[in-house]
Amino acid sequence: MKTIQKLCLLPFSLAVAFAANLRADPIPENLKQNGWFVGCQAYTFNRFTAFEAIAKTKEAGGNMIEFYPGQTLKPGSEEKVGHGMSEGSMAELKAECERQGVRPVNYGVVGANNPEEVNAIMAFATKMGLYSVCTESTEQIAAWEAAAKETDIKVAFHEHGGSMSNPKYKVWNPLYILGVVESRDHRVGACADLGHWCTSNLVPVECLRILSGRIISVHLKDKAANGNAPVVVAGTGVVDVAACLEELKKQNFNGHISIEHEADWDDSVPQVTANIDFIKAHGK
Repeated sequence: MKTIQKLCLLPFSLAVAFAANLRADPIPENLKQNGWFVGCQAYTFNRFTAFEAIAKTKEAGGNMIEFYPGQTLKPGSEEKVGHGMSEGSMAELKAECERQGVRPVNYGVVGANNPEEVNAIMAFATKMGLYSVCTESTEQIAAWEAAAKETDIKVAFHEHGGSMSNPKYKVWNPLYILGVVESRDHRVGACADLGHWCTSNLVPVECLRILSGRIISVHLKDKAANGNAPVVVAGTGVVDVAACLEELKKQNFNGHISIEHEADWDDSVPQVTANIDFIKAHGK
């Protein structure tokens, strides 16, 4: 995902009320496919609406979805998915997921500038019954940890490509993320974006080992080469996806894998299907 969008906030008092009264359920075990929880990051289908992304996820063989802020809700609508959406639209989104048999499990990548924004995001996640949220706002770690403890929703710190030449952007480095989360509650950890680690010229399986035990979720993409290179189907590029899955098995990873195929934007269901099939072929 190339951008992190910030939407309108729910009132802080409402956020606190949600967090105090609602707790999200874990992902049901019966949704595993050959041992894995696997679906799509809706950004894969960002040229379509959220309703269409749900349908395409199901068509590709996934049974769960990770929403991102800013996607249009459905054809003909002006409502956007996110923690500022109306109660009615949120109910519509949940109902469509239930109708299609695709479970919402995550939300992000979403930014937060202060604890109030953190609480608004976590209130939305709680209302949606999500397993986790995905962010790069490590500067709000204390607020994220407190909200994770209160709601039992996990917080996964995500990374885009980066390097030491840009010291202001730190989350690309798994050692930095480890330093942020290793002394925190177990519900705070990392979103392992395998492709973006290659963008940073890192070896994804080594990054997973650095963050052993703290992987909350995975954004799965393969790439044609290290650095800024096209995304390709798992098993055809430089990411050793099979080795990454083996490492996740060793770590007893029980979070979800979101396919994020950032290519073939107008017709990516065949490629997403191939990615899901690759994961299922390397079952636990």
